[in-house]
Amino acid sequence: MAHNHDSLCLLFFRLLLPTSNLDTVKIGFHFDIVKIEVFNQPMSTLKTQYHHGDLTKSLLDSAAIIIKEQGVESLSMRKLADTVGVSRTAPYHHFKDKNALLCALAEQGFHEQERILNSLKSEKQQATETFKKYVHAYLEYALQYSETYDLMYGRTLWKAGNPSDSLKTASKQTFKAWIDWVEELQEKNILPNNNTPLRIGQTTWASLHGLARLFIDGIYLDKEDLSDMVEQMIKNLCSTST
Repeated sequence: MAHNHDSLCLLFFRLLLPTSNLDTVKIGFHFDIVKIEVFNQPMSTLKTQYHHGDLTKSLLDSAAIIIKEQGVESLSMRKLADTVGVSRTAPYHHFKDKNALLCALAEQGFHEQERILNSLKSEKQQATETFKKYVHAYLEYALQYSETYDLMYGRTLWKAGNPSDSLKTASKQTFKAWIDWVEELQEKNILPNNNTPLRIGQTTWASLHGLARLFIDGIYLDKEDLSDMVEQMIKNLCSTST
């Protein structure tokens, strides 16, 4: 099927979402099929890990830790430079300003989401099982990287900020990969085929995103509920009983 992905893609990502911290929820999913790297290093160790030539990565890693521990508002280019242990002008050689830095973090998140999808699709298993694992992996990523997830899908960049061209490209690419897979799942009668892949993809993703936000924002706090809710949501989304 031919689809006009770009026409509705940006609208799909321009969601007005509140930012929040996930201090009370721990993730209940553990998978061997997807490796999600977590920045668990304490702030005090970051300076010793910087080596000449990888400053861009060090800045992004450090920025991710700062917003995870202290929130986006507390991040500044000066604090970032002090944390990494470089001059206060050094970060500006890699990122024009804080907005550009946050865009790079969000862009990195979209690339990771696409990597997770491609990793699961490459496994030799039934498509139904792949879809189930993706739903779990999507929610695991959203909860584990809630601050980055807020940047990817929240108003900080898409409404209040200025999303970079490369961020827009990354979001479109990730969305297109998702819609292409939705079409495959429709052809295999796993997802409903009573509408276009675009519409089914949007509404299916909205279910995943909505559940993620309910836990990120603290509406639901009992992690034991999450697994049961995910399983029921998968049954609701699929065309046939899974």
